[in-house]
Amino acid sequence: MGAIAGAFSLSASADVTFSGEFGVQQRYYLQDALYPTQPRAQGSLFLQPSLYTEWNEGYDSLVFTPFVRLDQEDSERSHADIRELLWLHAADNWELRVGIGKVFWGQTESLHLVDIINQTDAVESVDGEDKLGQPMVSYTWLHEYGSLSAYVLPYFRERTFSGLEGRLRPPVPVNTDKPLFESDDEESNVDFALRWQQSINSWEVGVSFFHGTNREPELIGTLNEMGEQELLPFYRQINQVGIDVLNVSGDWLWKFEAIYRAAETDNAISPAMGVPLTPESEAIDYFAAVGGFEYTLVGFMETTYDLGILMEYQYDERDNNFFAPAQNDLMLGVRWALNDQDSTEVLVALIQDLDDTNSRGGFIEASSRMTQNWRWTLEGYFFAAEDPLKPLYFVRQDDHIQFGVEYFF
Repeated sequence: MGAIAGAFSLSASADVTFSGEFGVQQRYYLQDALYPTQPRAQGSLFLQPSLYTEWNEGYDSLVFTPFVRLDQEDSERSHADIRELLWLHAADNWELRVGIGKVFWGQTESLHLVDIINQTDAVESVDGEDKLGQPMVSYTWLHEYGSLSAYVLPYFRERTFSGLEGRLRPPVPVNTDKPLFESDDEESNVDFALRWQQSINSWEVGVSFFHGTNREPELIGTLNEMGEQELLPFYRQINQVGIDVLNVSGDWLWKFEAIYRAAETDNAISPAMGVPLTPESEAIDYFAAVGGFEYTLVGFMETTYDLGILMEYQYDERDNNFFAPAQNDLMLGVRWALNDQDSTEVLVALIQDLDDTNSRGGFIEASSRMTQNWRWTLEGYFFAAEDPLKPLYFVRQDDHIQFGVEYFF
């Protein structure tokens, strides 16, 4: 963090840009809760300011973005995080980043398989797109043959989970105060990652490798001191190879992501922990992929609107895993962009399990500006499952609509 402190001192006389957003959200669940203490309605507010400054003729910059959420019902969802505290030095053909940052890898709409640098902030949203800030040092080499980025990740961030009062959780609560790690260094285990990315005509290709602590825990069933059931998150050491591809061909976007994830060892868990594994932990080496297209009808029916048609196929070798509901699924969606001055956009999608006609999920996302600084948002998520072995069975009564109002400054 010495580099960050030095960057603060060097940028003290530079111009500082202050921006951010504040929002109020109200979530309403369409069915009664499955488990005791869960609410029918859930309100919250969030604040995400951001400070940005640059100096040295723009070759150096610093960004600081904290995040705070206060939730009316779920104490685990009330939390704070540093999304970014990152110094960037850019040279002619290389870039160095030091601090806490956010990195996104991927191309597809319905799943982001290769995106592994940052931990998911799971209490924020169902789609998994909200991420916790990740301590890192990264170096990117820029060349005509592509960009090559290397990452050193010196500290691990644990995944957030809904508490007893929260919805969208397993039937047995997850105790995040007692995480289990395969590495003796626990959260201080140093992870490494590499990524090569290149644009070739109408193609964008990324190839990545990750070595370190799995961001996706396995849930271990045990009993607490009171003899009550609880789940403990177990973070395994893994190696992951990934590829993501985007092809732009006129009004067509072709997208693909795939990973192969392998555990470093076959050890299920340290015997000293004395905790039995749940069945979902058995598949520790697996392949997963998602691919499809988005076709845009520009000026739909001679209007200024654009209508996008999306289809993606999802595959995952794992069975009955709470974090892998898409083992053999098909996503169909429609994106409607009004192209108006308010940037109004609506996305509606259905994800159908091809192995079980009674298992499916769906979502709607919509937003539009009310003024230059105000925007409304609408999100809805819907789940259906009758088979207790299906991951969506545990959230089958957590259909919900969330309306929000956000102010940008």
